Amino acid sequence: MQNIDWGSLPFGYYPTNYNIRCYYRNGEWGELECCSETTINIHMAATCLHYGQEAFEGLKAHRGADGKVRIFRLDENAKRLQSSCDGICMPRFPMEKFEEAIIKCVQLNKEFIPTYESGASLYLRPLIIGTGARVGVKPADEYLFLVFATPVGPYFKGGFMANPYVITRKYDRSAPLGTGVYKVGGNYAASLRAHVEACHGGQYACEFYLDAKEKKYIDEAGAANFFGVKNNTYITPQSTSILPSITNKSLMQIAETLGMKVERRPVAEEELATFEEAGACGTAAVISPISRIDDPETGKSYTFGDGKPGPWCEKLYKKLRGIQTGTEPDEFGWNTFVEI
Repeated sequence: MQNIDWGSLPFGYYPTNYNIRCYYRNGEWGELECCSETTINIHMAATCLHYGQEAFEGLKAHRGADGKVRIFRLDENAKRLQSSCDGICMPRFPMEKFEEAIIKCVQLNKEFIPTYESGASLYLRPLIIGTGARVGVKPADEYLFLVFATPVGPYFKGGFMANPYVITRKYDRSAPLGTGVYKVGGNYAASLRAHVEACHGGQYACEFYLDAKEKKYIDEAGAANFFGVKNNTYITPQSTSILPSITNKSLMQIAETLGMKVERRPVAEEELATFEEAGACGTAAVISPISRIDDPETGKSYTFGDGKPGPWCEKLYKKLRGIQTGTEPDEFGWNTFVEI
């Protein structure tokens, strides 16, 4: 194991030893290749550079309290990557190859898996890019699948603590029936300016977007889904422009086992005033409890609890993290164990 201060890791890139690659040529995916290079040699007319043919995923490998290494919901990430490929006309990467590539990447970089006590994890970033040269606007004929690993700490500084968020009305992240439901780079490029303008200075953890059509309903944050809690009910927005978060999907199932009702439906901004608790959730953040959401353009501010994580957020977080690290039973069969 590397001599790294695991407890002080930021959520950023830390070099590891190997990545896994696979090329799509002549209408089929080739064999997996192990590579130690950190750069990619691609044609200057590659479709990923000009027409945004790029999709990615994010998942984590955790070292459990029992010393075993688990990857959380590997199959769901494989399915979502296939959905993104369908959405922007790229060939699907086979499920079995995806699983093999992820496991091999973890095994080859095992010395970079953080200790259980640190609360850090090994983040895995699979991606597919169009590498075939095109000048006209059409899909490529060649593609590259790649997955690399990097140890990371909490996405939000301070870890599991309540953070303030802000609503942005000036920009839209994605449009109804657009690419919002796919995990493609263009959605994140569309959020950068809004994030910098709304969150510069560190006053807010992240920005929330309203629906692009009516500017009435909560969509999602730049890097996470929204959920609210009231009357023992877990409520999360439903929209054709929201990325279906695997963490949110998991929390909905966990909520039901904890005795909560679950509702997935449009959430109007004014309903924020009725929530007892609120949070943002995703692979990187897991759960980021929300202390307050400000709407600068209307002057409204919605507060949740006393500035600390609420009881339901704590229960949901503890249960999910427990499943990921082996301190709670994996009753759903979500983990894939990796032999190290």
